[in-house]
Amino acid sequence: MTSNKKSINRKRKEELNRFQSKIGIRFKNPGLLDTALSHKSYVNEADKDLENNEKLEFLGDAFLGLVISDYLFNQNLYFLEGSLARIKSYVVSESALYRVGQKIEIHQYLLIGRGEEKSGGRYRKALISDSVEAFIAAYYLDTGYKQARKLVERLFHDEIIKVEQNRHEKDYKSILQELVQKRFKSIPLYSVVSTEGPEHKRKFYVKVTVKKKSYGPGTGASKKQAEQHAAGIALGTLKKMRRLRDPAIESIGEENVNKEKVSRLVKSGKRTRHSRQDA
Repeated sequence: MTSNKKSINRKRKEELNRFQSKIGIRFKNPGLLDTALSHKSYVNEADKDLENNEKLEFLGDAFLGLVISDYLFNQNLYFLEGSLARIKSYVVSESALYRVGQKIEIHQYLLIGRGEEKSGGRYRKALISDSVEAFIAAYYLDTGYKQARKLVERLFHDEIIKVEQNRHEKDYKSILQELVQKRFKSIPLYSVVSTEGPEHKRKFYVKVTVKKKSYGPGTGASKKQAEQHAAGIALGTLKKMRRLRDPAIESIGEENVNKEKVSRLVKSGKRTRHSRQDA
């Protein structure tokens, strides 16, 4: 990456040092960090030949997925493959990245263009989440896998705990479909029972049918919301008849994981006997 060799002025160095101190890390090559925090809108307006953070964002997305997958595999071997994939998707989602970005206040240190600044881009969800991925990639390139993995597990600790304690935002439709396909060899069918209210403030009522038995209706301001609600109602009933195999994810309205135990495991970095050695 050509931008790693660019000169950084004193003011920018001080900003980058504050950011690193806040997180408790130190880059050997501050140029990597500066590039990770340089949005394309800033680079496009600059006179110098600089590089934006898009390549780092690409690498960060892949590295983050690997670290979270490795963690989940070694901590939760009793989960089914489909559930592991779903948990990972929650932890590495744009919303989770955005929350991490807010926690470390990455927006304060981003270099963005004047037009992007005026339009409020510094606080945009997508821009912040992309910058977090780029920052993670830069730290990986600077320090290697072991240290970068520790940083990821520390920054995403709260997001992992949310999932393991069953407090994340659930996709009930996907959970229901996976269960119904596995147990009944069919798929849930959704239908709108009725709607009410004016067009700008519509309320939908949706039922879901599983093996000729209907559940709901679920309600929502959109069909999608109502379908999610109906799926949640169906799961709440089905779990009483057939125990689901992934308690930390599929149990609806319950917390089946010992919170203190999970928190201690994540903080200590304790892994199962199947854990691979550090790279």
